[in-house]
Amino acid sequence: MSLAMTLHREDPIPTRYSLLSRLQNWQDQDSWKDFFDTYWRLIYSVALKSGLTETEAQDVVQETILSVAKDLHKFKRDRKLGSFKGWLRNVTRWRIADQLRRRGRPPQENSSIPEDSPIPDIAEIADPRSESMWEEEWQANILKAALQRVKHHVKEEHYQIFDLYVLKHWPVRKVAQTLGVNIGQVYLAKHRVAALVKKEVRALEDKW
Repeated sequence: MSLAMTLHREDPIPTRYSLLSRLQNWQDQDSWKDFFDTYWRLIYSVALKSGLTETEAQDVVQETILSVAKDLHKFKRDRKLGSFKGWLRNVTRWRIADQLRRRGRPPQENSSIPEDSPIPDIAEIADPRSESMWEEEWQANILKAALQRVKHHVKEEHYQIFDLYVLKHWPVRKVAQTLGVNIGQVYLAKHRVAALVKKEVRALEDKW
């Protein structure tokens, strides 16, 4: 099982609507920076995996963020109608479809939407393949964001141990020899950093 799957919660906490409300204020730069820093990699990665170039993927990131800012008030907060995660997935897919349309060829199957189509309900789009890819990328993105935050709040040596032992899958003896520590220190650092990463993953899920 991957680290992302291990740290991901089985029952994610719903998006905090107080935070979504703050995002409706375009002048709240801190909330928008937090949103961008958390999700741009997710949108960018999905765009690339959909067959776009790096430049096109960058455009998708910008256009998706603008679409979220413009249409956030249309997002229905009733949990029965879908999650913010699902809504963001659809907004991203529509912007990817726009990029493919600009190439002069139709979007890929299951990504097609009318040129001037209004935002539909979440239930109107159900592509198991894209949902699976989005879920994998979502979890990987949350993990990356959590790792970046934890990295700046632990000792450099502890994070190096965690990186080599957990992320790069080095044997414990090789990690100990390379960094000049004993095996017990490797296990201890791994446990402490992993606990912080898991806490940060949950905090990000709480927030978004």
